Amino acid sequence: MPQFFSNKRLILLLLGVILLVALISFSLRDRDNVSLPEQIIKDAVGAGQSVFSRPAHFVTGVFDNVDSLLNTYEENKYLKSRLEEFATVQAEVTDLRSENAELKELVGKEEDLRDYNPIQATVIARNPDQWEEKIVINKGETSGVKPNMAVMTARGLIGKVTLVTKLSSTVELISTQNPNYRVSAMVLGGDKAVFGLIEGYDADRRELLLKRIDAEIELKEGQKVVSSGLGGIFPKGIVIGEITEVAIDEFGLTKLAYVKPAADFTLLNHVVIADRLTPEVDGEDNGETGDGES
Repeated sequence: MPQFFSNKRLILLLLGVILLVALISFSLRDRDNVSLPEQIIKDAVGAGQSVFSRPAHFVTGVFDNVDSLLNTYEENKYLKSRLEEFATVQAEVTDLRSENAELKELVGKEEDLRDYNPIQATVIARNPDQWEEKIVINKGETSGVKPNMAVMTARGLIGKVTLVTKLSSTVELISTQNPNYRVSAMVLGGDKAVFGLIEGYDADRRELLLKRIDAEIELKEGQKVVSSGLGGIFPKGIVIGEITEVAIDEFGLTKLAYVKPAADFTLLNHVVIADRLTPEVDGEDNGETGDGES
């Protein structure tokens, strides 16, 4: 009897193995339909996978979003730094282009200074209280600069040196309110040259005053005003500005002309100092008395 049960278990085991192999081979075949047990098992497994996969996907998505956000922040920070660098470089390029153009104009201006030794300089300081009157440049005695030397930009005349140290100089602009500051000038564009003196500056109009012109002389708006060279300091033919209006002076004896400066006194950077090679002569704009410049 015990042998029978032992054989029976062996027989059942063999039948189970045969059935399992049959089921495996049956499931591995290409079929269009699945059996009911397979459907039940697949649905149960699919439901379980769905229950566990959704939270897993949610957690994974959160971590992915956080990682993406951190990457975006770092990338944005990097791009901002690069943008700041680009803006700085662009500003430097623009400044260098402007400076290069200005220096080229100054080189051309030097060719006009036949009787002068041009000394290039840069504006290094400016007093806000005297913005329209004085500037400080980076050339002094060691560079050959002396008082009463004329100073100009590529656009036109701006003033003269009044104070010199070893390494710097102070330039008084022709837009100064100093009543003793005079520049011998002449007006071009007529039948003949007309001479006068730049005396004073109208701060409201931001224009120079050309005085001591004979009342009989005809002047027109738009005529150019240049330095006459007769004063002994300023080279002849340096542009001062353009006439915008002509009037009779307060005494009714001579004419007065308003002159718009050719140089922009608010934006002074590079300048040229005219070191006269020939001996200085006395004139309206060369002197230290009340009748000349001071």
